[in-house]
Amino acid sequence: MSQIKFYNRTPVPVEMHKVKIVQKISLLPARERLNKLREAGFNTFMLHNGDIFMDMLTDSGVNAMSDNMQSAMLRADDAYAGSETFYRMNDKLTEIFGMKYLLPTHQGRACEHIIAQHFVKPGSCVIMNYHFTTSKAHVTRLGGRVEELVKDEGLIVKSNLPFKGNIDLDKVKACIEKEGVENIAYMRLEAGTNLIGGQPISYENMKEATDLAKEYGIVTVLDASLLQDNLYFIKTREESMKDKSIREITRMIADLFDIVYFSARKFGFGRGGGIMVRDEAMFHAMEDYITMFEGFLTYGGMSVKEMEALIIGFEETMDMDIISQGPQFINHCVNELDKLGVPMVTPGGGLGAHIDARQVVDHIPAEQYPAGSLVAALYLCGGIRGMERGTLSEERNPDGTEHIASVEMVRLAFPRRVFTLSQTEFVIDRVKWLYDHRHLIGGLKFVHEPKTLRFFTGKLEPVSDWPEKLIEAYIADFGEDQ
Repeated sequence: MSQIKFYNRTPVPVEMHKVKIVQKISLLPARERLNKLREAGFNTFMLHNGDIFMDMLTDSGVNAMSDNMQSAMLRADDAYAGSETFYRMNDKLTEIFGMKYLLPTHQGRACEHIIAQHFVKPGSCVIMNYHFTTSKAHVTRLGGRVEELVKDEGLIVKSNLPFKGNIDLDKVKACIEKEGVENIAYMRLEAGTNLIGGQPISYENMKEATDLAKEYGIVTVLDASLLQDNLYFIKTREESMKDKSIREITRMIADLFDIVYFSARKFGFGRGGGIMVRDEAMFHAMEDYITMFEGFLTYGGMSVKEMEALIIGFEETMDMDIISQGPQFINHCVNELDKLGVPMVTPGGGLGAHIDARQVVDHIPAEQYPAGSLVAALYLCGGIRGMERGTLSEERNPDGTEHIASVEMVRLAFPRRVFTLSQTEFVIDRVKWLYDHRHLIGGLKFVHEPKTLRFFTGKLEPVSDWPEKLIEAYIADFGEDQ
């Protein structure tokens, strides 16, 4: 579906659904938000959801189910082994992806754990277009390492390139020749590169990369967690795909890979995860990990009620009207903020709108986590919870120094079918105010730093009294109760 046209005004995104269940949210007074952020150690992950007005941390597990998804949950077959619900889900995924074997998991990072556990050996290398935090952590935990081979142009924050997630084939060839085939565990391509702004990868690039891997006998893995957005972009931006249906494009993509895994907290609008495998021997080689770490082979840590909902959710993901709303809302947010002069990652990708924190707060040293500081400031100035995607999300170098991220961004995620256009306009307004007062924002430092995935549970504190000064400026413009 193209965006709905308007008679006498600039088009805006239109929700392609009716809202029939609502959940109350509240905007805490500004000074109270400062107290809540202090209690959370200036880490938005540690905030209570009841203290948040607009929760744009992630789209993982917080998407709205449809009426059909919720009603399907009533038919769940709640059996420890042999649940008919599992077989219905397996059949639906086989229908869509053409892959017969399914290993269910409780969520996407469990898929990453099992794939890495099976393939990664100490000293081995995993080729990726770009890493995701948990995918990289599972590889490095086992003594492997990640080679990120996205095209250089993908790291240019502001551009009009349609597929910034494309992998560089020349870099791939050089890596294979340098490492040797025997030392490459697998090639993982992420459909919708999360950490560089949810930027898509083209079908053509996926085909070229997987063809190259097959020449060398390298296993190919697709992270399909953000596939629905990537499908939208392939359909609308890739000329050769414009006459293909979403279902046809999905099968064409799946046919390229040996393994496809997904987080159903994103793909399918529910919760859970799964590894789809084409080869029976490979399936049997990994199935023991499910019973050891997840659960029995017909539930794998998932609720059967969620499975039933996902069967409908997977089908809804094949509907262009449904999957177009997220990218259109994101694009609207990106374009409006870009017009207002706020440095944004362009073009708008999937998952969320991304602010270029490195430009917004260029006075904050990289070691003081510019994106983390901007995320904290955004919560203070509107109760909006975003996510840091930069140096704070990296792991330290072996010598203890900071690994400075290639890009430093704040992600404003758009959970599917959750926010209205007026709420989006509120976010745009507060981001613009914060940009105009960006000189008031200072850095952060750790006071509790976990060794792995520190951005989830670490505690920080400001390097000065900048939060108090920012709040005073905010109250002067909006009042005590805003």
